[in-house]
Amino acid sequence: MASLPRFAVDAVLFDLDGTLLDTIRDLAEGANRMLAEMGRPLRSQAEIHSFVGKGIPNLVRRCLTEGACATETEIDHAVTVFRRHYQVVNGADTRIYPGVEDTLRALAGQGFRLACVTNKAAAFTEPLLARMGLHGWFDAIVSGDTLAVKKPDPAVLHHACSLLGVAADAALMIGDSENDALAARRAGMPVFLMSYGYSEGRPVDTIECDGLLSDLRDALPHIVRRPGRPA
Repeated sequence: MASLPRFAVDAVLFDLDGTLLDTIRDLAEGANRMLAEMGRPLRSQAEIHSFVGKGIPNLVRRCLTEGACATETEIDHAVTVFRRHYQVVNGADTRIYPGVEDTLRALAGQGFRLACVTNKAAAFTEPLLARMGLHGWFDAIVSGDTLAVKKPDPAVLHHACSLLGVAADAALMIGDSENDALAARRAGMPVFLMSYGYSEGRPVDTIECDGLLSDLRDALPHIVRRPGRPA
């Protein structure tokens, strides 16, 4: 990790799915329950893995339309069906990635402001964080429907920074996909990406960022407090 740059910041923003939590089993279960109810062929976990990243409507659309056809009415209905099923399984088979809790504890202990910024809808984000015991680490949570836009729009990162009371150029983003990288770049902040997450089928090492991490704890030596900021 010696080649990674060090960044002096006041806050760290985290993506959720594929960065802090391995949620693919629950997402796949919810998606396949939706497909079964609608009489559509089920999808493999690997397929659904490549659909994750831009929020529930995009996930549902891709489940229905990759190699098949669906009307907008069918897609709208499918989103409602998915949400009903996913609410039941949300967090049931989710796992916290190694090093996540240690990293959040270390950063909070050093006085960094922390936020979770995800494209997952708020109805699922906050219950999931609470179920996994991570909710209390965050000073702000911005979900996929908090604003009218989602990542890669930088507005969601700017909103998180506003909630934290920090400037965008005094924050660092950690995610797992091009959505996170583009949002961070457009918001004017550095970004690290996790090598193990959900990057919509694109190799994460082809995405422009400030460094790749295989364990969240590897970020710690590369995040320092800005000089003169109170602890």
